[in-house]
Amino acid sequence: MDAVALARLQFAITTVYHFFFVPLTLGLSMLVAIMQTIYYRTGNDVYKQMTRFWGKLFLINFAMGVVTGIVQEFQFGMNWSEYSRFVGDIFGAPLAIEALLAFFVESTFLGVWFFGWDKISKRMHLAAIWLVALAANLSALWILIANSFMQEPVGYTLNTVTGRAEMTDFLALIRNPNVWVQWPHVFASGLTTAAFFILGVSAWHLLRKTNPDFFKRSVQVGIVAALIGILGVIVVGHQQAQHMVQTQPMKMAAAEGLYKSEDPASFSLITIGTLDGRSEVFSIRLPALLSLLAYNQFTGKVEGINDLQAAYQQQYGPGDYLPPVPLIYWNFRVMVGAGFLMLFLALLGLYLLLKNKFENSPRFLKILIPVILLPYLANSSGWLMTELGRQPWIVFGLMKTEAGVSTAVAASSVLLTVVLFTAVYGALMVVTLYLLRKYARTDPVKDALPVGAY
Repeated sequence: MDAVALARLQFAITTVYHFFFVPLTLGLSMLVAIMQTIYYRTGNDVYKQMTRFWGKLFLINFAMGVVTGIVQEFQFGMNWSEYSRFVGDIFGAPLAIEALLAFFVESTFLGVWFFGWDKISKRMHLAAIWLVALAANLSALWILIANSFMQEPVGYTLNTVTGRAEMTDFLALIRNPNVWVQWPHVFASGLTTAAFFILGVSAWHLLRKTNPDFFKRSVQVGIVAALIGILGVIVVGHQQAQHMVQTQPMKMAAAEGLYKSEDPASFSLITIGTLDGRSEVFSIRLPALLSLLAYNQFTGKVEGINDLQAAYQQQYGPGDYLPPVPLIYWNFRVMVGAGFLMLFLALLGLYLLLKNKFENSPRFLKILIPVILLPYLANSSGWLMTELGRQPWIVFGLMKTEAGVSTAVAASSVLLTVVLFTAVYGALMVVTLYLLRKYARTDPVKDALPVGAY
């Protein structure tokens, strides 16, 4: 393996590890803030205990998310220095704002919230957790503004003297159409992840009859959040796919195993293609359904892989412009399949809750425990599809991935850090899972920290 392949592998590993923690941080911060708001308005101590219990799990997850995220920033200047040199004027701005504004606010007020129980007023303490939740999601927004430039470059000009892309319109960067289909999708997936985390942990306790009132109230919050989150994921995901047809048609063609352009375009139930992604071996397709999904009507051209390859060769010059089609195709199906399975489970949970049968349905409760992993599977497969589908571009249409790698870093050095990062991140994952499991299994009333005056 050469330096390019190893650098890509390293960044993929660190990104997937980091993205395991991000959605739960985004969603759980909001739900903990909502629980504390209910306590603030009602004075019901159960919601105070809920805020403490779920807030403790949020803190563990947040800490690991910070540790795994910092390394990625260094990789831009080390393994990907040519990329940083090319787009640093643009890519660096939202990253700097994220660190200096959103992340600092999030970290500062998380400290205020954690240490401020019974030391500041109820209103100020509530404001602190809401600032944490809002800053966490603003942090994600700035990261996705940076990523969206890689997906759909806007607000820049190419300096022919320096050979760099330079920002000409900061507002265009913020208004990038890709941001406003990508960020809501990530926000909704975070809410979904937190909801199923709460449901799974609550199910474990309800099976053991641990504080049924506490965990039934947690389930109520979780079910509502799960339905809002997964419906948001599906609706925004549909809009994101329609945007993709216009801006990254190769990604959509790969996700649907569509090798030749069609109008109307058929939807793939299952497609088996060659490993090189260039031809179809076997396929079962539904006529015109892909056009309906892409254009909200049964007609409309969706371009195919081979036609796009020919068009890109004319536009960008000779080369292979195919992404890893099999990986994109199956990651897309894992993401969508997991999403609709979560919708079914959330609706079933709502039905059982309305019928007052939720805590007395042991089969369903047992299912909810491993289902904690479903959002993680959907998040990871969706992220892999997003990034792999952009290949061979690191900045779509402007810079190929192979051109962004540092020229001074040897393949042996990258290989060493791949091994070390994988080992260290693996150890961190074990520690995180141990801590989450340990504190998730505690009795939130019996083992709670002493409550204060309020």
